[in-house]
Amino acid sequence: MERKAFLKTLGAGAAFALTFPCVQGCSKEDGPGLPIPTGVDFTIDLTSSEGAMLQNNGDFILKNNVVVVKNLEGNFIAASQICSHQQTDQVRFIEDEGGIFSCSTHGARFSQTGTPLNAITNNPLKIFNTELNGDILRVFE
Repeated sequence: MERKAFLKTLGAGAAFALTFPCVQGCSKEDGPGLPIPTGVDFTIDLTSSEGAMLQNNGDFILKNNVVVVKNLEGNFIAASQICSHQQTDQVRFIEDEGGIFSCSTHGARFSQTGTPLNAITNNPLKIFNTELNGDILRVFE
């Protein structure tokens, strides 16, 4: 039997059974992703063990789905840990290009002001306000 004749005998059901796993494997992740944080308002005592992880320029911590950073210039900044591309929680601060936010899920990169730096997404990364009062760092909207 020739290949074309054989494929015709399989019919639509067999074709669906063969292609469905590939379509499922190549589809978008289930669900809409994680929500971008809202209503953010918390403090970090820089003399605490948590705050000690922000001693050096380039250090960052993750708290309440926020990346809190002491940037390379020694200023505190904070951004959503949830990426604006497909809402995964993989945004981190890296020292490339003078210090940027990068999402390891699909490679989205953002400036310290949240501006997208590559074509992965046009959606800016949410940036939060920071305020230092003595040894207390406040992160808020």
